[in-house]
Amino acid sequence: MITWANPDTLSSWKKLLSLKGMVSVAEELSSADAAKRIKDYSVPMAEGLTYNYAAKQVNEQILKTLSELAEESQLLEKFEALYNGEVVNTGEKRMVLHQLTRGQLGKDVVADGVNKREFYLNEQKKIADFADKVHSGKLVNEKGEKYTQVCQIGIGGSDLGPRAMYLALENWAKANGTFKMEAHFISNVDPDDGAAVVASLDLAHTIFILVSKSGTTLETLTNESFVKDFIKKAGLDVSKHMIAVTSETSPLAHNPDYMQAFYMDDYIGGRYSSCSGVGGAVLSLAFGPKVFADFLDGAAAEDKTALNKDIRKNPALLDALIGIYERNVQEYPATAILPYSQALSRFPAHLQQLDMESNGKSVNRAGEKIDYVTGPVIFGEPGTNGQHSFYQLLHQGTDVVPLQFIAFQQNQTGKDVVIEDSTSQTKLCANVVAQIVAFACGKKDADPNKSFAGNRPSSLIYGKQLTPKTLGALLAHFENKVMFQGFVWNINSFDQEGVQLGKKLAKAVLSNNMEPALKEYASLLIK
Repeated sequence: MITWANPDTLSSWKKLLSLKGMVSVAEELSSADAAKRIKDYSVPMAEGLTYNYAAKQVNEQILKTLSELAEESQLLEKFEALYNGEVVNTGEKRMVLHQLTRGQLGKDVVADGVNKREFYLNEQKKIADFADKVHSGKLVNEKGEKYTQVCQIGIGGSDLGPRAMYLALENWAKANGTFKMEAHFISNVDPDDGAAVVASLDLAHTIFILVSKSGTTLETLTNESFVKDFIKKAGLDVSKHMIAVTSETSPLAHNPDYMQAFYMDDYIGGRYSSCSGVGGAVLSLAFGPKVFADFLDGAAAEDKTALNKDIRKNPALLDALIGIYERNVQEYPATAILPYSQALSRFPAHLQQLDMESNGKSVNRAGEKIDYVTGPVIFGEPGTNGQHSFYQLLHQGTDVVPLQFIAFQQNQTGKDVVIEDSTSQTKLCANVVAQIVAFACGKKDADPNKSFAGNRPSSLIYGKQLTPKTLGALLAHFENKVMFQGFVWNINSFDQEGVQLGKKLAKAVLSNNMEPALKEYASLLIK
């Protein structure tokens, strides 16, 4: 039987708290056994990826206690309950089914009289058929011409994940002959965003994807009207240029303004929706359905690794537990995501929403106030750009910030140049390993300004190349990491009430139904 309990009631939690500051990675990676540690503290992931945690502040005693915490917290049992369709989203009283969009880990899940696995597969097939018709020219615009561009309109999870995935695969698709259509994205309700994107489009040959599960998202509907105005002024038929990704009960379903609608449901949260039609429509149109299917296969393969009871063979669980140690025992306030791949330029932004919207909670699943910290601040930029930006604070600032590096042995395009006896990719990889050791080992100097304390922990996820399958595995790893951490903290990682209050007050401003403070602030900007 599963018990949902706060971690500070568990004996393993109390034992873990006594292990603060046990390990110096400066000493570990400066010792004669450093090579052995780097080899031993490594876990295979799916699709040829590896999670290496040798530069983390853990040892065998800490890992043993983390394993005890995983068992006492029933983390794998809770994951099993989730993928078998139990209601784990207590705030909204819903199941959590995003893993079903890419595989079947457990038994069939039936909801609303529908087999959900079959439902998601059917929507994926509908999207694939639609994309094939667009690419083949069976489906054309009002002038009988092929579409050449796609533009997604959505915000939050309807933008961050799909945009990050598109950018991650754009160069790979071009290099591998699967690039079909250029994709653009409109998210911000700021009209300057929409105007700039629309100005870059060939409207007559563009398909717009409106993404809103409820069909009532204010920013998205505002941008929909904004775009429709441009389409009409260009003398084009709106219904020949727009599709929707929404729920079957939303106002966007069965709407004559859209040439087709693809469906999702309330069991998939926005930040977990890249594997649904929210990501599937734009990625299938941009790169072809086969690329999106490979992406899903990679995610499904990584999900299977999250079932392993041995934390040393379960990369997402191990990553999550080490993160718990860093946040709750070492008391580190943030985590930096540092992909040494320009293709992953927006991946940190997606993970920022995934992690902070999921685990930024101060009450437990029963709505009771908790007195331990939960989710860290997540931020990041691709290397080597970040090195010339915020790494100064990471190396010598007063706060220690754990780091998660992501790197690949090969670039996506196969194009490179040798300068000073090494390629650009070699220089990129050299910077990754240099930073890991610099953060861990530091440097003593008689000049305090040039002294580096070191002992700054990091992990490394690495592989041969960023492909659709490795991208899917990477995404699933972080989704499952966030889930496991939420289970440990006994919080609901699948609602987002913190997003709602600002929306409600914005509507009050727009309806001129304001309290004094709101009215006064509104007067500063709205004339």
